[in-house]
Amino acid sequence: MIRATHQTPTGPVTIEEGDGAITLLRWGRGGDASSPLLDEAGRQLAAYFDGRLTAFDLPLAPGGDAFQQRFLDILRAIPFGHTRTYGEIARQMAVSAQAVGQACGANPIPIFIPCHRVLGASNLGGFSGGVGVETKVALLRLEGAAGLLI
Repeated sequence: MIRATHQTPTGPVTIEEGDGAITLLRWGRGGDASSPLLDEAGRQLAAYFDGRLTAFDLPLAPGGDAFQQRFLDILRAIPFGHTRTYGEIARQMAVSAQAVGQACGANPIPIFIPCHRVLGASNLGGFSGGVGVETKVALLRLEGAAGLLI
């Protein structure tokens, strides 16, 4: 596993690569490695924050059990600028909204796998990345999503 730190408007993020795929994104500093994939991930992240990219094209390997993989596939299908609620996803998966919230919090590759696009029925819900809900709000504003809630 190799890691590179990239600056973003929401603070520094560390991206980890393993076996030719992105395996982790977390806020904070954590590495200064370089590879073609880490460099491309940094370019795409910068383009996203500059408003020039609405869909990432990177190999991702988030790990997790079958439930988590299915959940992450659902997150990947939420388009830029759109949101879904915990309840909507819960009904789709036939699980509780709390299970969906826990799965969001366990997403190892936020932003690239857009858990910030999942909201409560009448509120923003939580966010485990960056400085929490403030970071979620910044990402939603960047995408022009959820205008009535923020």
